[in-house]
Amino acid sequence: MKILILLLGCSFFALSPSKGAITDPGTDLKNGSVSGKIIDQVAGQPIAYASIVIKSASDQSTLTGGITAEDGVFLIDKLPEGNFILEVQYIGFKTYSFSFRITGKNKKIELGTISLEEESTALSEVEVVGERTTIEQKVDRKVINVGKDLTTVGPTASDIMNNIPSLNVDQQSGEITMRGNSNVRVMVDGKLSNVPVAQLLKQIPSTSIKSIELITNPSAKYNPEGMSGIINIILHKNANMGLNGNVNMGLTKGLEAKFNNSLDLNYRNGKFNLYANAGTNIGKNVNDGEVNRIDENSQQLIDVLSNDKSYLYKVGVDFYLNDKNTLSFFTNQNYYDGLLDVDTEVSYPDNPQLNLGQLLISDQENHSQQYNFDYKLLFEKEGHNVEFEADYNIFDSEEVANFDLRGAYPFPDYTDFVDTKRTQTTVNLDYVNPVDSLSKLELGLQTRLFETDTDYRSTGLSYNAGGALVPTATTAFVYDMDIYSAYATYSRTSGKWSYQLGVRLENVEVKADTNQVRAFTDRYTELYPSGFLTYSPGEKNQFQLSVGRRVDRPGLTQVNPIREFATPLISSFGNPSLRPQFTFSYELNYTRRFKPGSLTAGVFYRTISDEINRAFFVDRLDLNRLILTYDNFDDTEAFGVELSSNLRLAEWWNINASFDLYNQTQRGLSESLPTDIPNPGVDDIVTESISVENTMWNFRINNNLEATKKLTFQIFGMYRGRAQTLQFVQEPMYMINTGARYNFAEGKGTLSLNVNDIFNWMRADLSAERPFPQTARFIWESRTLYLGVAYRFGSGKNRALSRKRRDKDTKEGSGGLF
Repeated sequence: MKILILLLGCSFFALSPSKGAITDPGTDLKNGSVSGKIIDQVAGQPIAYASIVIKSASDQSTLTGGITAEDGVFLIDKLPEGNFILEVQYIGFKTYSFSFRITGKNKKIELGTISLEEESTALSEVEVVGERTTIEQKVDRKVINVGKDLTTVGPTASDIMNNIPSLNVDQQSGEITMRGNSNVRVMVDGKLSNVPVAQLLKQIPSTSIKSIELITNPSAKYNPEGMSGIINIILHKNANMGLNGNVNMGLTKGLEAKFNNSLDLNYRNGKFNLYANAGTNIGKNVNDGEVNRIDENSQQLIDVLSNDKSYLYKVGVDFYLNDKNTLSFFTNQNYYDGLLDVDTEVSYPDNPQLNLGQLLISDQENHSQQYNFDYKLLFEKEGHNVEFEADYNIFDSEEVANFDLRGAYPFPDYTDFVDTKRTQTTVNLDYVNPVDSLSKLELGLQTRLFETDTDYRSTGLSYNAGGALVPTATTAFVYDMDIYSAYATYSRTSGKWSYQLGVRLENVEVKADTNQVRAFTDRYTELYPSGFLTYSPGEKNQFQLSVGRRVDRPGLTQVNPIREFATPLISSFGNPSLRPQFTFSYELNYTRRFKPGSLTAGVFYRTISDEINRAFFVDRLDLNRLILTYDNFDDTEAFGVELSSNLRLAEWWNINASFDLYNQTQRGLSESLPTDIPNPGVDDIVTESISVENTMWNFRINNNLEATKKLTFQIFGMYRGRAQTLQFVQEPMYMINTGARYNFAEGKGTLSLNVNDIFNWMRADLSAERPFPQTARFIWESRTLYLGVAYRFGSGKNRALSRKRRDKDTKEGSGGLF
């Protein structure tokens, strides 16, 4: 595999044609070109990275394009004879349009200097959050541009995810699902993190989010992890001339108070762009639960109080060496300090002597460090480039968990100590070559190295196989995964049709050691093909068919044999022997644009082999306790339908609405004790294979009402239908949010007031038949009051660096990044 990567690397420059080489037998028919220089009409300065779009004059379809260089110059070549429209697009400026014709006698069109005029409605040239959230359907992803109406929903990324089409966040666990499935990767700015995803989403300020990309069927260019796809959170990055910044502060009040603030700064002068971001989230969260086991007439009351403090810092620099060479570096530093109190009381009215309680006080601190370097080289031909990127991430975590026990426990109080260190190194080499004006070849190599080292020790006692209490064993768990991959994609546009074909080759080696003894080894080499076919009969309609193969590698929490959590009646452990599950996904999307807005509809179908799911076992050492773990099961399938729309019903009324429905058959394993046998033992345990068909649907609608140019109101409603998992049936959930926003200081300042779940309807009502008949209810701080203020300062024209955001992902509980 390493030899193959080396050969592919050597082939990069063999595929790059030298001057004078014959690269296309049809070159003599496609040797027209158009060139010019783009400047700011007022400042007279060149505009770098403006978008140049070439359209067909007959049907307005996009044929090719590019961006301007650092000096504002552009050249689009290899154009056939015919009539064209050139458009120049740049944020904050009016779109420039020019019609031209290429003939046998007039093949080179030189437009000279083109001056772009500022948009008269622009408040400032600082990159700002839009007033309203919009949804775009792009070739391989759905992009939700986050507006102020969405950031007023709550202070963190976790708070706004439930309002995004196709996404749901579990309020108890923080687990995020897409299309009803938790096998999804979460990234920030296209990069991985070692931070657990539930923690990560609560640490990112909502005001720092520019957009959220839902990549449901990624191409071979992107890493294949995630059965449901990829969620990529794009943060604001300013690259304006001079000094610019944003400051945001917010207070959320439910049962407890939560504070969040963020500061974004950048300074651009000449060849340097310096930027820095800082954000904090501090607050307490309340979550109460009640679980009733019907057969034994027991009640379990759970009171949870968490006190979290997180601090995020990012510093970076872009250095423009010249028009062809760019160097970039940034570092992210993430500090977290969390104190968790979980008080559990189990009562048996018929047998009070069995009553017991547990108070868990967990103190966890972690520090995540990310260091990223990027170098990009542009060749003479527009769009022809090679890019090298290296990313290194370190995660250190220390947890001290004190268990204070009450009642019928046979052993005394104890303390668990868990130290975790994770490192990941990612190196990419990417090459892009526009073969001609209508087709493009992309090649890439990637190395990803992951290592996790977890040490566990306890002062407590545990049962051994003979039923005797002995000191709990110390455990050292090391999990390594090395991935070497190469990809190739080829895309071409022909009139109203376009297609992309790609394949990714990966070689993976996994090793797991428990107490220095090899517990698991896995090696496999797999191909991941992908294909896209797009038909655009006009500007108003677009159809797309896509297919791709993906993999869901077991997450670190799924393979870690060290206890993940424990209550008086249940414990959770990972399974080091888990194998990856593979998915073939098929998707069809349609987008319709019309004067009031747009409508996007899609259907998907996927087949899943070696499905990873939950397994429930009776604890052989304490038959009243359950053990939750994971295992591989038989093949299954899933399908779904999605609808989303943006509608402006009036000048003062805008609506975003979405509907999605998913169906999936889940398989698992469950053990239980028979209820008709008095004092059942280990030999009486009943094992049952479970198959559950879950059909779930969601509806969301967001109304934005403009009272004046400065004052707007928001009404948001959400309904989540009944859902069934292997363990529980969850009843429908619904809520209504209201909010108001007021702009001041000539639009540079925004004051936001929001009330979430005004009727306090949101709660989780659950029931189950296996492994025990039981009911449960969980209630959290759903009804909250949020007050926020934001202010933007600075001016200067945008000269943002056009740097790609790579999609890199692996599963870490779900994945994550920072």
